[in-house]
Amino acid sequence: MHQPSCRMNDDEYQLLLRAAAVCHMSVAGFLARSALNAARDLNRTAADIAGEKEMLQELFALRRHLGQIGNNLNQVAKALNSGGNAPQAQAVLAAVQRAAKRVDAFTQQHLGNRTAA
Repeated sequence: MHQPSCRMNDDEYQLLLRAAAVCHMSVAGFLARSALNAARDLNRTAADIAGEKEMLQELFALRRHLGQIGNNLNQVAKALNSGGNAPQAQAVLAAVQRAAKRVDAFTQQHLGNRTAA
């Protein structure tokens, strides 16, 4: 068995940790699978690989954003369910609509890029 190693900065390592967690894999397993997939398809360009990095970054940003909106939506629901007033309800619903549009635009762009490839 061989055990290669690599070096990365803190931001790269955090991105790697999140990606492995999203895939329900260990960091070592994620690295091995990713590296082997890349090695098996040497025709991929650096632009393809960079595009995937940008895609992952956008997905993580969307996930964080949706989590924040979910938090706000829960606060609105709690206030309304307890008979209180929720003046921020319209702003939260507008944020949900903007997030849905962002997810839709991202999905359409990504699917369009995959179809073109």
